[in-house]
Amino acid sequence: MSIKYSVNSRLPLAGAAAILSAATVLGGCVVRATVPPPPPPPRVYVQPAPPPPPPPAAYVAPAADVEVTANEAPPPLPDYEQPPCPEDGYMWTPGYWSWGGGGYYWVPGTWVQPPQVGLLWTPGYWGFVGGVYRFNVGYWGPHVGYYGGVNYGFGYVGVGFAGGRWVGNSFAYNRAVLNVNVNVHNTYNETVVNRVSVTKVSYNGGPGGVAAVPTAQERAWSSESHVPPTGAQRSHVQEAFRNPALSARANGGHPAIAATPRPGAFNAPGVVGAHGANTSPGAAQRGGQPGQVGQNGAHPPGQAGQVGQNGAHSPGQPGQPGQANNFVRTPGQPNGAARTQGQPGQPGQPGQGAAKPAKPAAKPQHPKPEEKRGEKEK
Repeated sequence: MSIKYSVNSRLPLAGAAAILSAATVLGGCVVRATVPPPPPPPRVYVQPAPPPPPPPAAYVAPAADVEVTANEAPPPLPDYEQPPCPEDGYMWTPGYWSWGGGGYYWVPGTWVQPPQVGLLWTPGYWGFVGGVYRFNVGYWGPHVGYYGGVNYGFGYVGVGFAGGRWVGNSFAYNRAVLNVNVNVHNTYNETVVNRVSVTKVSYNGGPGGVAAVPTAQERAWSSESHVPPTGAQRSHVQEAFRNPALSARANGGHPAIAATPRPGAFNAPGVVGAHGANTSPGAAQRGGQPGQVGQNGAHPPGQAGQVGQNGAHSPGQPGQPGQANNFVRTPGQPNGAARTQGQPGQPGQPGQGAAKPAKPAAKPQHPKPEEKRGEKEK
């Protein structure tokens, strides 16, 4: 009776163990089941950033509408006369010092046609800002604005312009200020009292600079619509840069071409040199130009327009503007135009302008009669 009881008591325990084993197996299966990872996103091509642009080319010759800076102050303004206005419609633009090639060079004053009726010229000026000298480019506009208080002369006395005004569609010239002749008809005469100290300082601010600030009216005019320098003015500046005689280092601040009758007309009649220039205006012409004059007022040997040592100008004296030169002329040719290059110190060859003064030197055969007399005496 007791044995039967113990056998029956083990049956529930064996079943419970079997159930636990099955549950463990089933539980292990659930734990090991994993979800596959999502597929990787498709690759998208990203174009690499472009390389940085190359640095700008080195600047050589400043254009008329490009601001430039310099570490040294510009030279004083030279003293010169104004050439006469060529005809009605031209307006005076004063000369100034510009910077290029490592130094200052003079841009001659000249008569320019405005880009349109009703516009006036505001000159550029140098101003000392942030420890450097910065050039503020001139412009055309309905009013003459601020130009640093620099007294350029000929109506530009530091503030405004007293040389003329627009009357309708024509520009009237003040004869008391500007150099006009019979070629200009629309004129008036109005005396101008200069209340500004006359100096030759060519820049504003800084050590020794002009102490002038823009007026409220000039500030208002600065916000008006402006027109940049014309193409003729830009070419005029570039021509001045290419002329080595206009460098301040070469002319000592007294350029031989201080003003011209028209833009770029550096070799035309009517070119005016600065007072104290060590050369005549013709001396500043580039090599090979007809009628070229050397540093002492005479033409350098071997160049076009050559004249002997007994030329019009004595050595060491500058030529005087507006005076005639004793050039040897070929009929139908401008002064020196027919001359070709020769050797320094040698007479010109036939067909050259210097051939005429060389004829007396070509007669060394006069001793022949003496030889004959000697033979008779024998």
